[in-house]
Amino acid sequence: MRALCWHGKHDIRCDTVPDPKIEHPRDAIIKVTSCAICGSDLHLYDNVIPAMENGDIMGHETMGEVVEVGPEARGKLKVGDRIVVPFTIFCGECEQCRRGNFSVCERSNRNKAMADKVFGHTTAGLFGYTHLTGGYAGGQAEYLRVPFADATHIKVPAGIPDEKLLFLSDIFPTGWQGAVQCDIQPEDTVCIWGCGPVGQMTIRSALLLGAKQVIAIDRVPERLSMARAGGATTINFEEESVLERLQDLTGGKGPEKCIDAVGMEAHATATLDSIYDRVKQAVMLESDRAHVLREMMYVCRPAGVLSVPGVYGGLIDKVPFGMVMNKGLTIRTGQTHVNRWTDDLLRRIEEGQIDPSFVITHTVGLDAGPGMYKTFRDKQDGCIKVVLKP
Repeated sequence: MRALCWHGKHDIRCDTVPDPKIEHPRDAIIKVTSCAICGSDLHLYDNVIPAMENGDIMGHETMGEVVEVGPEARGKLKVGDRIVVPFTIFCGECEQCRRGNFSVCERSNRNKAMADKVFGHTTAGLFGYTHLTGGYAGGQAEYLRVPFADATHIKVPAGIPDEKLLFLSDIFPTGWQGAVQCDIQPEDTVCIWGCGPVGQMTIRSALLLGAKQVIAIDRVPERLSMARAGGATTINFEEESVLERLQDLTGGKGPEKCIDAVGMEAHATATLDSIYDRVKQAVMLESDRAHVLREMMYVCRPAGVLSVPGVYGGLIDKVPFGMVMNKGLTIRTGQTHVNRWTDDLLRRIEEGQIDPSFVITHTVGLDAGPGMYKTFRDKQDGCIKVVLKP
């Protein structure tokens, strides 16, 4: 089959690789009908998260048709079923899964010992996202093996286009969880840093959850325009002061809820802390750029909430934790517990409350995938979200 494979920094290739096979009785194989490039994939493209190996298959936003089912998965799946595959692989049986904490499943990371050393305790296995999270083949391919498939799937109905359903795999529930973690109240102002795909879903989730005002921060015109179309008030951080504008928009009190939809590769316009981050990153004394986190801690209203769906991979420096403690801020983070939210989100799609396909700007075949990584990373050609059609 054809698949997009990692061969080093900025080196993604469309290779021919062996077809996946059933390896465990709970496995299933799907024929991929749609997949996508995620902003988190760019961390691998830029080689800022370790433990990728030459030839690893990329991708964790995938859906398709079941073509083979292991004997222990047949009670939940059959050949011909149409499923979305959550990016988190989970067993459905361990203590964390029983609590609905699917992204920290205790059994699905087959490189548990490695994760234990890095994180203190293992997280779940993830598709196409380094050997630190299990080294599982990703879904930017013609076929995908789904481990623990009786649990790790979202069954979806016929008659709804892939484009409306695909993002149940990651960015829609990620944006939703980012907003839910804020415990949004009717009088809240919610401020979101980053208007990429996750930020766009977070904007719409915050409004669906009843926020009085949503403010979105970015610098890319196409992203800011899309954010305004979704109901947000926007701030272009290259053209105006974020601090001053937030003061104006919140009567000097700051937003009650702040959401980091950017993560470890934050950009800023010649601020001292961003220059400091880049220098420390260049000499390998820091892995992640924390400008957004620092800014959120500073502007958030006392007793507010900081929600961090943006991905961080390692070490950050000069974090003003005294602000967090003295202002009584709550921080909530984590990879997304996808299946905790998807029944509700699928219902909202079916009822027409939201059509997640609004975020798609480019649809291409797998062969064009390597070039689209660069287009997406460099925000060329108005690119916000890429869907791949194997």
